[in-house]
Amino acid sequence: MAALRFLPRLLPVSRTRLVRSHSASASGSVPERIAEKRRAALLGGGQARIDSQHKRGKLTARERILLLLDPDSFVEYDMFVEHRCADFGMESDQNKYPGDSVVTGQGRINGRLAYVFSQDFTVFGGSLSGAHAQKICKIMDQAVMVGAPVIGLNDSGGARIQEGVESLAGYADIFLRNVLCSGVVPQISLIMGPCAGGAVYSPALTDFTFMVKDTSYLFITGPDVVKSVTNEDVTQEQLGGAKTHTAVSGVAHRAFENDVDALLNLREFFNYLPLSNRDPAPVRKCHDPSNRLVPELDTVVPMESTKAYDMVDIVHSIVDEREFFEIMPSYARNMIVGFARMNGRTVGILGNQPKVASGCLDINSSVKGARFVRFCDAFNIPLITFVDVPGFLPGTAQEYGGIIRHGAKLLFAFAEATVPKITIITRKAYGGAYDVMSSKHLRGDVNYAWPTAEVAVMGAKGAVQIIFRGKETDAEAEYVNKFANPFPAAVRGFVDDIIEPSTTRVRICRDLEVLASKMQSNPWKKHANIPL
Repeated sequence: MAALRFLPRLLPVSRTRLVRSHSASASGSVPERIAEKRRAALLGGGQARIDSQHKRGKLTARERILLLLDPDSFVEYDMFVEHRCADFGMESDQNKYPGDSVVTGQGRINGRLAYVFSQDFTVFGGSLSGAHAQKICKIMDQAVMVGAPVIGLNDSGGARIQEGVESLAGYADIFLRNVLCSGVVPQISLIMGPCAGGAVYSPALTDFTFMVKDTSYLFITGPDVVKSVTNEDVTQEQLGGAKTHTAVSGVAHRAFENDVDALLNLREFFNYLPLSNRDPAPVRKCHDPSNRLVPELDTVVPMESTKAYDMVDIVHSIVDEREFFEIMPSYARNMIVGFARMNGRTVGILGNQPKVASGCLDINSSVKGARFVRFCDAFNIPLITFVDVPGFLPGTAQEYGGIIRHGAKLLFAFAEATVPKITIITRKAYGGAYDVMSSKHLRGDVNYAWPTAEVAVMGAKGAVQIIFRGKETDAEAEYVNKFANPFPAAVRGFVDDIIEPSTTRVRICRDLEVLASKMQSNPWKKHANIPL
């Protein structure tokens, strides 16, 4: 219930006043009837259902919007829309609620425009009707027209059964717009309650999906159906809770403690994003000097090539104010991705994580990285890549699972990207994984190596065993001298310079200024055929 401590300052009118107004007679002039409809819409499904929502530790649809958006900035659309169902007694006026089961409109987040829909669980469990879908489609169409992000606050029991195929058609109408909006305006889904069946595909089509711990669920079929079909006993939380989707399935990108925590984090996350594909990456005033040296980086990479270190520490020390909004921190942890700022400019960060599986690329990390690269490229966000990769993870599980196809997705994404791309090789860059991780050969704009870098076909031990067929030899040191260092790549121009690690921030900030005017395009095509 700690999440609800903000309620007193969020509610525009006291609930007591709303209840009293709602019970008053609405007969009379048109203005009185309009006012009564507005009061009824503000009450949603009624006081008892609002109280029930609060008891579950959840905010109402309107409370969520008021917390997400700047004060007094929300402009609501379609408050008077009602469902059109004429079956199963739903046509009764007692079963009609102004606004139906979703609140839609536009407002500002830190002064920047956003379109929002918030499903109202107090009205028919937030179920989707034809009218509900129509309201969402309207704001999505307008968002594309003016160039502003779409944020969905999901809390719905699914399709409204009483409407039958009309509710299914409504989902399809939304799915189409999700696809047409993709790469045009950012789309963000925040799951704040149940989301089941066909409802899950709209969040899956958006750019980022966030969840609330313990109160949000995503699954195609619920535990009862799973039990009847597969005889598996599983809880809602195990099947589709935040922990499952942020750590196991990779469906969700992050999870937050409660509604308030999620909405405040969403406000912070929104600041990193451009409003549309027509806008450059956002720039804000920076108080962290762009010429700041980072002396601790000169000793961060261990002398022993098999010893791990934390790539997140390197990222924090280089970016503005040590602020890094990591995406999918609990999934495929051998790859880190997220947003930060360099000299005030939003950048996308990728890096191999030596602490997990030695930073090897595998199926999940390749897909995670590829999806992130493509988002940044679609929305003009420069990419900074930190490389310490010994190769692709070996084994039958990876081969049978299609590591060749999935690894190609990351390669495809980096090669296709036309935004500024800066790469820093901190240690290992072996084999095909060297090529994949934003190498010069994939149109990297500026590629650096630290003195600790090892750019080679493979590690010294394995290479010597192959070259000398297991014969006794002291050639390992010779191999390291000749191949496993940054010079072979530098003399061929595959890295632009070998730099002192402490100067990395200075170099990146300077390069981003130069590359801000970069213009590069791909050959005309209807669309590419990424190896899905």
